[in-house]
Amino acid sequence: MRQVIDITIDRIKPDPSGVFQSQGIPPGTTPPEKVKELYDSAEKLFFKLAAPVGISADISIEEFAKIYTGNGNNEPDTPLEHIFPRANHLALFAFTLGKEISREIQRQLKNKNLAKGYMLDTIASYCTDKASEAAQTIFHDRLVSKHQISGSCRILLYSPGYCGWHVSGQKKLFAYLEPQEIGIHLNESFLMVPLKSISGVLVSGDTKIHQFVNNYPFCANCQTHNCRDRIKKTQVDYKRKQING
Repeated sequence: MRQVIDITIDRIKPDPSGVFQSQGIPPGTTPPEKVKELYDSAEKLFFKLAAPVGISADISIEEFAKIYTGNGNNEPDTPLEHIFPRANHLALFAFTLGKEISREIQRQLKNKNLAKGYMLDTIASYCTDKASEAAQTIFHDRLVSKHQISGSCRILLYSPGYCGWHVSGQKKLFAYLEPQEIGIHLNESFLMVPLKSISGVLVSGDTKIHQFVNNYPFCANCQTHNCRDRIKKTQVDYKRKQING
């Protein structure tokens, strides 16, 4: 099943505290008034220009195995190569905020409005990340509605360029998914255009399959280690589900 997904802006709208935290301002800290005014100005631009849209396509484990090997540039051992064979459902996914957001960021920077350009860029990146959570929820709800997964199943998005999956993997992913339909293209470096876009594979499976120790050689070069937060969230969500029945 391949479908364009209407991810409304309300599902990915920015949260000031989350945006500020991504800029290095600790939670609970009140930003200077000028920073808050800058945020408000950039947020208005975001709501004016953002055109969120996604696309997904179900894929079998066997088909995804061919995509994941890509051009043979992956790291010798990666978390995902151990995770996806144990999945119960897989779907390729891509999302973009549209070209106007990226153009406006570049315009602000070109006109030396560096602070505003940086704030808009941060908001756009934050909301693009939220789109992965929206995609996970949408995929989960679809599988639940068809009685295809159990309550212990959790879904996470894994993307080329992270955790040992080489960014050149985008080429085969795009050949299968064809996200050009929603305006996403690849440049010669396999980076997505517009810049504020994401892609990857949605992996549905038991909570345990998403758990791995971040002691792979490439983990030492990772600057975010956000896999820890993602794994922790699947565990918290599962425990909450057990408590609430």
